[in-house]
Amino acid sequence: MADMEVDPPAAAPAPVAAPAVEEIDQTTALQRVLRKALIADGLRRGLHECVKALAKAKKGEDGQLIVGAGGARLCCLAMDCDEKQYVSLVKALCGEKGVPLIEVPLAIQLGEWAGLCKLDKDNKPRKVVSTSVVVVTDFGEASHELDVLQSTLKKGGE
Repeated sequence: MADMEVDPPAAAPAPVAAPAVEEIDQTTALQRVLRKALIADGLRRGLHECVKALAKAKKGEDGQLIVGAGGARLCCLAMDCDEKQYVSLVKALCGEKGVPLIEVPLAIQLGEWAGLCKLDKDNKPRKVVSTSVVVVTDFGEASHELDVLQSTLKKGGE
């Protein structure tokens, strides 16, 4: 028999480590979720648009949120809003419909996160328009930030 060269067995490929999941706080998660919702055209800004979106949501018999097309999934309200009736209307609608409500410290900050600004050549926000309320109707693609935000909301709701 002829001598045949036998290749040594190939070494098993090294396991690929999963990318480390970044620990983020609720504020950062909210900023990123709002940005993705804006890209997916799932963001409503201002009282008129937000009230219409909140009216389309409803609470099921088990207390779960039931959302139709264009209905609110999440509401953000600025705490520095001067209009008491404005704040009470949004809070009442969120409570009645079962829509999670997140309070943001500044309306100018909420406006920047919701894309109500111009960006200069260095991607710095300029001419930011403040808004007191923003509603998410479509989160866009699923993400780690959305999971973090939803888990934070569930902990706060219990």
